[in-house]
Amino acid sequence: MYKKRGRRPLYLYQLEVLSIFAKIEHVIAIDNVLVSDLVIQEQFVCDLTKCKGGCCEDGDAGAPLTKQELKEIEKVLDVVKPYLTKEGLKVIEKSVKYEYDQEFGWVTPTIEGKMCAYGFRDSNGIIKCAFEQAFYDGKTEWKKPISCHLFPIRIKKTKTYEMVNYEPRPSLCRPGCQLGKKLKVPVYQFLKEALIRKYGQEFYDVLEQAASKYFEPTTQTSTI
Repeated sequence: MYKKRGRRPLYLYQLEVLSIFAKIEHVIAIDNVLVSDLVIQEQFVCDLTKCKGGCCEDGDAGAPLTKQELKEIEKVLDVVKPYLTKEGLKVIEKSVKYEYDQEFGWVTPTIEGKMCAYGFRDSNGIIKCAFEQAFYDGKTEWKKPISCHLFPIRIKKTKTYEMVNYEPRPSLCRPGCQLGKKLKVPVYQFLKEALIRKYGQEFYDVLEQAASKYFEPTTQTSTI
């Protein structure tokens, strides 16, 4: 791949040269970001009534964090403490605010290897994020870790590229996949806010252009 003059050129590549993506035929390249075609072609709308926020406790480690997000946690920690469970607060106050994992890098700590220490259950048994709740309550300006906001999109970095793939968990995310198909909402539209937060409006506009040009058009945009 090469980069022409001008911002965010877009090319479509065959899988043969990008085998890092499983079970896809093409990727869209926007600058150094390679987006799986599944992000455009698959449909998804998170169904919290069914999954109960299970992605906040189902995994091998806490939520991946950027170095900048470590600073954000330090900044808002006192504000979000009232939202935490007793178990989560104990982990953070007696152990760590974040920890380093050999595979995932910096991550949020967990409660005995299960729920994220920054999670809590609402009256319906749905796991909510303390960072996000504080944001919605107008107490902070930082919503939550971008890795959480983008899920079930996952990003893998190499020295040259960032690879953006759609990776729903087969059982946990099945309700979200079913709801997405019912509502006919592509993954990239459902995660519009998160993608813009991560890469910017211009990136999203180009991705949307690619969806329209290279793939079958969709008729409904998620407002969820």
